[in-house]
Amino acid sequence: MHPLMTMLDAAATGSFPPVDGEVEVLDPGVDGHAAIVEFTGHSIVLGDVPLSELVAMGADGFGGASSPEIKLRLAGPGGWVGCQDAVLVASGREAAPGSGVLSVRTDLDDHPRVARSREHRDAVVVLGDERGVVTFGNGLVGRRELSVELFDAEPRSASAGRSLIEAALGHVPRAEFVWAQVSPGNAASLRAFLASGFVPIGAETLIVPSR
Repeated sequence: MHPLMTMLDAAATGSFPPVDGEVEVLDPGVDGHAAIVEFTGHSIVLGDVPLSELVAMGADGFGGASSPEIKLRLAGPGGWVGCQDAVLVASGREAAPGSGVLSVRTDLDDHPRVARSREHRDAVVVLGDERGVVTFGNGLVGRRELSVELFDAEPRSASAGRSLIEAALGHVPRAEFVWAQVSPGNAASLRAFLASGFVPIGAETLIVPSR
């Protein structure tokens, strides 16, 4: 298990890294993705850049690790830098009333949500119904990640987002954690995940280094 996965699992149960202002550097996962993961007062950088260099650039556990200069250094020329997302976690709800009601969808391969999931995750499963599309996949350091998108994004469909997320959780065993990354600016999505029982544990920027 990757050391970051151990930290994430601990955070999901309420045990967080120390609030010491420090930054740590860990090797990227097997997929080669770099990342900056920020907890309260403690940051983790996945990448091949020495800690001493990052600290000299201003990296710390109080937001300095997410400076634009550090993100670009981790990406390298031609690399890709994602937006900074809130990291949320919930437990599966398999066998709960109304769970497991989504169908496997083989007709959504061209959907942008599915394409993005397959770009950054392994073993992606696509589910859905008339409300929207759901993807599960193995993402950063192998954690199970969930993404959803409604077919109708009008304000009146706000309750559909919550119900779709709750249905998705019904496909995950109760003893397993599910992770989601949501842009803080996407207030509708963030509210839907929080209302569905997800809790925030930190922030994260995903980076694909140049090859």
